[in-house]
Amino acid sequence: MKAIVYERTGDPSVLELVDRPVPEPGAGEVLVRMAVSGVNPTDWKSRRSSTPKGWQIPGQDGAGVIEAVGTGVDAELIGERVWIWEAAWQRPWGTAAEYTLVPVRQTVPLGDASFELGASLGIPFLTAHRCLTAGELMPDALRAGALADHTVLVQGGAGAVGNAAIQLARWADATVIATVSSPEKAQLAAAAGASLVINYREQDVVEEVRKFAPDGVHTVVEVSPARNASTDAQVLRQGGAVCVYADDGGAEMTVPVRPLFALNSRWQFVLVYTEPKAAKAQGVVDVAAAANQGGIQVGADAGLPLHTYPLADAAAAHQAVEDSVVGKVQITTSDA
Repeated sequence: MKAIVYERTGDPSVLELVDRPVPEPGAGEVLVRMAVSGVNPTDWKSRRSSTPKGWQIPGQDGAGVIEAVGTGVDAELIGERVWIWEAAWQRPWGTAAEYTLVPVRQTVPLGDASFELGASLGIPFLTAHRCLTAGELMPDALRAGALADHTVLVQGGAGAVGNAAIQLARWADATVIATVSSPEKAQLAAAAGASLVINYREQDVVEEVRKFAPDGVHTVVEVSPARNASTDAQVLRQGGAVCVYADDGGAEMTVPVRPLFALNSRWQFVLVYTEPKAAKAQGVVDVAAAANQGGIQVGADAGLPLHTYPLADAAAAHQAVEDSVVGKVQITTSDA
């Protein structure tokens, strides 16, 4: 089989296309013939910072077809179209290959949805789910109507997680406000479902949010806390939460303590890999439901343009994500 591997940390040039034997699934595992591998910022950050133990196939997210099962796994799963989450977390078998091995619990039926959608669901949508459900005023599970009468502010609404947060929040009937940095990104956030889009380079975010939601927002999904902490504190409603999933723009933040006391607000930091198991399990269930019900889409019409690369050009795909290309980068791995 063809696979992308790296054996040392570094820039995208450390990624190599190699031939490897097709592996056999062990107990509790399945062999998936990959169709599409999703590329996320976590992939290039790991490639640059985490020295692999021998070799590593990158790629946490993907979609394909189960071709073989290990002991303890129902053979009826063979032929099932699935999406995968956290394939390469503490394992060498990522999704940037023609085949990968993954614990069966980390595969989810894809139904009739496209492989492109399936490869987009893992890291971005599970992260967004945790951000939307970790606040005091938010439900533990998302479903149609769960966020009715809730207002969500998504800082950075044109990014992959931002797009996921908008789509999931709208699927659960929330009203969504999004911030962006350009008119082009504003169109993407609106396509994803945001009711109000604010260009933070040209408009006062606090003023615009308060005009739209005088009582403030229930939740802020935050990509840049160092830059936005003061703004977030000014737009929260009583009991609201800021859910931080990235440190874009700075590794430290300063918050106004006393005003946040009065709000009884909550600041929740989110890393999908280490979130509570029960929360992640609920996230998988809810994201799968949203996808099966048509509440999640990919492509420019859903505010998430696709950028597709062949397996041999995995280095270029990684570079695109590292360069913060707008949209979702994917690698086509086979015609599964």
